[in-house]
Amino acid sequence: MTTKQVIVVGGGASGMMAAGRAAECGADDLLLEKTPRLGNKLRLTGKGRCNITNEADLAEFMTHFEMGYFLYGAFSRFFVQDLVSFFNQRGVSTVVERGGRVFPASNDAREVVAALEGYLVVNGVQIRYRCPVEHLFVEGDRILGVQVKGRTIRSASVILATGGASYPRTGSSGDGYRLAAEVGHHIVSLRPALVPLVTTEQWVHALQGLSLHNVQATLLLNGEQIGQEFGEMLFTHFGLSGPVVLTLSKRAVDALPKGQVSLSINLKPALTAEELDTRLQRELQDHGRRQVHNMLAELLPGRMIKPFVTLLGIPADKPGHQITAAERKRMVALLQDLRVTITGSRPIAEAIVTAGGVDTAEINPRTMESRLIKGLFFCGEVIDIDADTGGYNLQAAFSTGYLAGEAAARTSSGTQGIALS
Repeated sequence: MTTKQVIVVGGGASGMMAAGRAAECGADDLLLEKTPRLGNKLRLTGKGRCNITNEADLAEFMTHFEMGYFLYGAFSRFFVQDLVSFFNQRGVSTVVERGGRVFPASNDAREVVAALEGYLVVNGVQIRYRCPVEHLFVEGDRILGVQVKGRTIRSASVILATGGASYPRTGSSGDGYRLAAEVGHHIVSLRPALVPLVTTEQWVHALQGLSLHNVQATLLLNGEQIGQEFGEMLFTHFGLSGPVVLTLSKRAVDALPKGQVSLSINLKPALTAEELDTRLQRELQDHGRRQVHNMLAELLPGRMIKPFVTLLGIPADKPGHQITAAERKRMVALLQDLRVTITGSRPIAEAIVTAGGVDTAEINPRTMESRLIKGLFFCGEVIDIDADTGGYNLQAAFSTGYLAGEAAARTSSGTQGIALS
């Protein structure tokens, strides 16, 4: 009959790190994964390239999380340079790209998963696949193990690393929230984060596949600014996506029950309204015979010209020298405040991360241990922590996993768990 001191539930980024670190600290541990392989979602991150972290300093990192203060302990224990060194030592060289994003030099997420799998093997972690956990075994205020396939596996420490509710085909189907709630934990309402947004305007849908670069997007609630981002966005058959939209999406989702949500797109953010007006006047003076749609070709992607002219309310074939001052001012305003109505988001299953989760107030940030159940630990997306794009979420997963594994091994030291058949 085997003895296990630590059980890790979930074989994603945080779970593999937690299991490897617990074993490295001397614990005899077992990793339970519900699917046939480890790292399913990790293989898909960064479009298969895996943006493992960001080279931003600690103060900057914190600003990307609403619950940044909660992560201070985990980041202080295992942060960016520690993670980069971890992978470098296991044969994964890294490169830094725009915005401080850190990727494997191979651009292959599978290399990251392989390094973590090697970490488990070297440290003797036992892994069981196709092994979903049905319930946590708790007595009083202490964890005693987990229930799997109708039997109980006893353990001194259990780490919940089950991920969120997004990308359910990878195994992240929200099991951890149910397990935590069953033993008394409060689950902050689950919402999609880093998710494409749905709009009403048909002209937006007609531009499916068109990307805009170097635009400024301002999120508005009842006309008041609640967020702003600069960068790239993408038109889709249902609305909008792309980095700036994904970054603003959580605020949009949370704002929708409060009133009218819209997005103001500034297509020429590098120019003031006065500078843009001066440029248009010069165009009209120098090329007065050109029709409006031809003149706009200097300012907009070709596919945007027709819907833009329709919104402008000026005949597309109107010569430039016939454009009135009022029409020119309207053109400037539309170029710098193109409004789109946000009516919703794509479902949580399509979100990159899940917002909400196990309440951080019920978790000790120095150890990731439950404040309610001794010996129960949490790490990764199952916790109510999420950030915008750029590698921040994966760093949080690795850091909380590392800390949870270390603390669980320490907690279980000198105790015994018994696997019951």
